Amino acid sequence: MIGVFDSGLGGLSVLAALVEALPQADFVYYADTAHVPYGNKSEAQIQRRVLAIGEHLANEGCRLLVVACNTATATAVHALRAAHPGMPVVGVEPGIKPAAQETRTGRIAVLTTEATARSQRLRKLVRDHAHRVEVVVEPCPGWATHVEMLQLDDPALAADVSARIEPLLDRGVDRIVLGCTHYSFLAPLLKQAIGTRAQLVDVADAVARQARRLAADLAHGSGRLLLQASAHPERLRAALPRLHLGHIAARLT
Repeated sequence: MIGVFDSGLGGLSVLAALVEALPQADFVYYADTAHVPYGNKSEAQIQRRVLAIGEHLANEGCRLLVVACNTATATAVHALRAAHPGMPVVGVEPGIKPAAQETRTGRIAVLTTEATARSQRLRKLVRDHAHRVEVVVEPCPGWATHVEMLQLDDPALAADVSARIEPLLDRGVDRIVLGCTHYSFLAPLLKQAIGTRAQLVDVADAVARQARRLAADLAHGSGRLLLQASAHPERLRAALPRLHLGHIAARLT
């Protein structure tokens, strides 16, 4: 069993890539909906939740963990690995490296939660992989909550997306990194605001490839999927068609 978790619905974007990469694997997806969003929480709060969820998934029989949350990875993946030294743990980090390698203008942007924006892990990513380019870190408070509430067509959200993206484009940014898994579900809005002036950078497929490399015999299961949540688990199943993830629903047990 492969355990995948996020603060809420955002990690479903990563789960979709995992299911495609490992079609026979068994998955349990855990949404910490009682504590969503993580972006406005302290590091201590996030770390406590990550360790608790990791322990739960290990007790469920998971032998590989995917932290499908940028904020949780940035804040607590080291603690999670230390707590489970014999278990592979795959984190999700913003695609700063590929963005820095591909930019033609020498300017990239990273859309993040507030917690990720202030994390040392993000600063290290920028220092290690983008020291030769200009990196604009743009916190986007409220975006993850809009996804959680399935308010993807909210005019206020569309206006906020435009208000944050336009100044980045005016600065010459040509690669915009999605630094929160929730933001993958805002891709239509983002692409509308960006047009042809920049490209989005998402890492879900790269995470899935890394999980496939580490899966070993876990790749050969029954193709089962179990959805769990710390609050309102029924909302997870109901959200799948709204997020265009009906193919995942077919695997539910």
